[in-house]
Amino acid sequence: MRFAVAFSVLIVTLLASMPAVAADPRAHTYSIVARDPATGNFGVAVQSHWFRVGVNVPWVEAGVGAVATQSFTRVDYGPLGLALMRSGKTAEEALQSLLATDPQKDVRQVAMVDRIGNVAAWTGPKCIVAAGNQSGKGYSVQANLMDRETVWPAMAKAYEAATGDFADRLLAALEAAEREGGDIRGRQSAALVVVRGESTGRPWDDRLVDLRVDDNAAPLVELRRLLGLHRAYEEMNQGDDAAAKEDWTAAVEHYTKGTELAPQIAELPFWEAVTLFMAGKEEEALPIFREVFAKEERWARLVPRLPASGLLPADPAKIARILAVAPQKPR
Repeated sequence: MRFAVAFSVLIVTLLASMPAVAADPRAHTYSIVARDPATGNFGVAVQSHWFRVGVNVPWVEAGVGAVATQSFTRVDYGPLGLALMRSGKTAEEALQSLLATDPQKDVRQVAMVDRIGNVAAWTGPKCIVAAGNQSGKGYSVQANLMDRETVWPAMAKAYEAATGDFADRLLAALEAAEREGGDIRGRQSAALVVVRGESTGRPWDDRLVDLRVDDNAAPLVELRRLLGLHRAYEEMNQGDDAAAKEDWTAAVEHYTKGTELAPQIAELPFWEAVTLFMAGKEEEALPIFREVFAKEERWARLVPRLPASGLLPADPAKIARILAVAPQKPR
């Protein structure tokens, strides 16, 4: 306990000694921070008419919590807010500690959620209107420089009503903000980050979703597209894990799901076909190979290389059977 108190004092002392950052960057923005009650996972989703908003606004750590720092952004609120919550502070205690040392707190907008779902938020009185925040069970939505004051209430309503998984619901809050008018300046960048509720000790495994759109005319449309691709490739990764264990049945299931989620990407059905072939389902695999080869002939050139890695049978007759479905080049 003494260590936690001492650590908290040290963090606040360090922050107090840092020069104030008045307007770097100007992330006038709308965002949501939340803890998923079903899984305990933490997430931040954000959109702004500012380049690379995902670099400065969202801060999340498995087993600790989430922070969004915006308006005339002082990035320090992110890493130091997480450090304070990691030391045992609640979201409210962490936020108040940081605000107490910030001489320009009136232009800041910050929200935090801690490991058990406590929420704290601050909208400084000098944030550019329309600006405000609204909190609910395990989440906070906040916005500044908005077209209308109805933006953040619409975000809260959409998050609470949304179906789907946690990432879907976070993105639904952003999409509701945009429908309500969003940032008065327009739109440019967005980000979506989700981490586990409890740390595995392996940060690369704890980060479940990490997507950014740095510069786009319709960043939320692009973010939604990337989320779909993320899910497709997650299925493919699980298929790879199953294939490495030669669990061909599980591999086929994952590759098939991945292909269904992103049928436009030729590589996904290619690996589905490879796995079906290895699982002894050659008649099912061949039509998929044919379709892939017709789209991009490079996949046919890859086929002879796979037996050496154990990904296709080391049987010349079987490899020839696969290659026979490729379009024949005119002589």
